[in-house]
Amino acid sequence: MLSTKVTDCNAHGQDSSYFLGWEEYEKNPYDEIDNPNGIVQMGLAENQLSFDILQSWLDNNPDTTAFKKNGQSIFKELALFQDYNGLPAFKNALVKFMSEIRGNTVTFDPNNLVLTAGATSANETLMFCIANPGDAILVPTPYYPGYQPILVTLIQFHTLNRFDRDLRWRTGAEIVPIPCSSANSFRITKSALEDAYQQAQKHDLKVKGILVTNPSNPLGTSLNLHELDVLFNFISTKNIHLISDEVYSGTVFSSPNFTSVMEVLKNQNLVNTEVSRRVHIICSLSKDLGLPGFRIGAIYSENGDIISAATKMSSFGLISSQTQYLLSEMLADKKFTKTYLSENRRRLKHRQETLVKGLQKVGIRCLKGNAGLFCWVDMRHLMSSKTFQGEMEIWKKIVYDVRLNISPGSSCHCCEPGWFRVCFANMSEKTLVFAMQRVKSFVESMTKKNSNPSRQEQIRLNHARRTKSLPKWVFSLSTQQLEV
Repeated sequence: MLSTKVTDCNAHGQDSSYFLGWEEYEKNPYDEIDNPNGIVQMGLAENQLSFDILQSWLDNNPDTTAFKKNGQSIFKELALFQDYNGLPAFKNALVKFMSEIRGNTVTFDPNNLVLTAGATSANETLMFCIANPGDAILVPTPYYPGYQPILVTLIQFHTLNRFDRDLRWRTGAEIVPIPCSSANSFRITKSALEDAYQQAQKHDLKVKGILVTNPSNPLGTSLNLHELDVLFNFISTKNIHLISDEVYSGTVFSSPNFTSVMEVLKNQNLVNTEVSRRVHIICSLSKDLGLPGFRIGAIYSENGDIISAATKMSSFGLISSQTQYLLSEMLADKKFTKTYLSENRRRLKHRQETLVKGLQKVGIRCLKGNAGLFCWVDMRHLMSSKTFQGEMEIWKKIVYDVRLNISPGSSCHCCEPGWFRVCFANMSEKTLVFAMQRVKSFVESMTKKNSNPSRQEQIRLNHARRTKSLPKWVFSLSTQQLEV
């Protein structure tokens, strides 16, 4: 008597290793005082490094938190019905903040903005607008633990993740991965795009667009100009959409600088053209401002039909008027936004360097990154076998024995086993240093294990040395006895 959306809810991806690690953490969360032997959460891409700056602003603006304007209460005004287009003051403040993040190289029109309850809602809404059930979206690998590809057998991916929930679960759209490799630091290439497009056509899937996360989750890198040129040439040739998920745009802490797709449109004189009508941006304040609980997301597009449809659909996931008012006041304070963006980037850079150097000391390298709240960590040399099974074996040891929750590359649909996403901004620096101590002990134990053969193997080696000068038939007979 239930719908198939309920009976087939395994497509949500809740059973992936990404979520299983979270479940183990929730059973045994680390606390320096109450549970020092618990699991340290390093699988949560959350920015807790700059809350003191946010708290300071709130302390200095008590009228805003009390819902007052010019000393008068506006609580009733905010509590009553509001149009689902959103508060004009908030939309104006948000687009100016988006421009500031991008160095004011581009401007955004608030009329082209649709507010949503977080980036998850924005992604799904945009999927509804672009793709029919069964249509395909191309996504470069590895990608955010939430999108599940349809062509799993082609590249041996085997876990569901969070983009499955965001893009496929209710829309019926399919995801075709664009395999990228460590050979070129997981950069997008023209040949990889073409291969994915052809694979989709072989399976009778109509490709409607490409979705990129820029900066990348989980790589912690931003797209370079060559990649952006490749993407724009490809969507122009194929006449498809480009969705740029730019929720980490404010986390870029070192060179190269972040380049938004809006800058590409401007620099290539494509604004107000047919191409610009097929380029869309997902933005959020969950990462850029560290406020995931406020559920602030948005779609930006120059396509009037998409803006109209998405605005109507946004009624299913609105942002409260109180939240919009509070943030409109905060973002309108340019002294605050300038301080926050600058200091937050400095802190992210320091924290990322702390993690990278800590891992380097024990022989673990990371992909060179310039953004995000995580590092893409290479542990291939620690695996017993260069397979996804080997990756899961080492992941289980890290979660259950080392007691660190990290995300295996397979949960991000990486086409190479042995890579892991490790988050660094959701904990204190003291906790991060403590986690590095656990990693050090783990690597030392693994190195010792790999350098010392098993007892039976040692017996064989010693026996071989003693019998080296004996006839082969004697050695063969002795070996058979040893096995018995």
